[in-house]
Amino acid sequence: MTIAIVGGTGPEGSALALRWGGGGEEIVIGSRDAGRASRTAAEVQQKTGGKISGAENRAACQSAEIVVLTVPFQAQAETLKHLKPVLHPGQILVDATVPLAASVGGRATRTLGVWQGSAAEQAAELVPSGIPVVAAFHNISAELLHRDGEIDCDVIVCSDDHEAAARIRKLARKIPGVRALDGGKLENARLVEQLTALLIGFNIRHKGTAGLRITGLPPEAYDI
Repeated sequence: MTIAIVGGTGPEGSALALRWGGGGEEIVIGSRDAGRASRTAAEVQQKTGGKISGAENRAACQSAEIVVLTVPFQAQAETLKHLKPVLHPGQILVDATVPLAASVGGRATRTLGVWQGSAAEQAAELVPSGIPVVAAFHNISAELLHRDGEIDCDVIVCSDDHEAAARIRKLARKIPGVRALDGGKLENARLVEQLTALLIGFNIRHKGTAGLRITGLPPEAYDI
């Protein structure tokens, strides 16, 4: 499976590349700057020994089965419009975008109102027909992903496409310690995205790396 990480030179994208590349997945790090993407890929490859490459965003996505979008909210729409000509049926778009107010000069502990309801629903309007959109990885700390060891966090996965959501839950579980939960329809992403601002507030006040654990569900709910 080939995974393209758009925005892969940033903290979250490069951290996911480290985890999945170290787990044996083929990763293509995407960036607007192909040279920067290649340099980040070389760093990740050196750390993981995995099959990691870098390319300009469109080139990164052309042959990928899964495209993971990890750009800041202010770049989401522009990036997806740029990628639209190369996205095609058979691919899955994973949107990890959070509409933080910091993207327009506000506080990182607040979110912006999105006309479609959530950043993920906005993404669904911008991709070509036939591309399932899955919202995931909003609440997992890039700082923790960059460290060694297990991650004490659940990943909530929302999508209107059950098969695509199941594939991304399986991908999430490849990160040691992570449990993946079916968060229901894509419209529920608006709730998950807003939790990120709450976690950022915790981390600012307590200098931590807060994540989420959902308790009280039967084991099968966590896809174990």
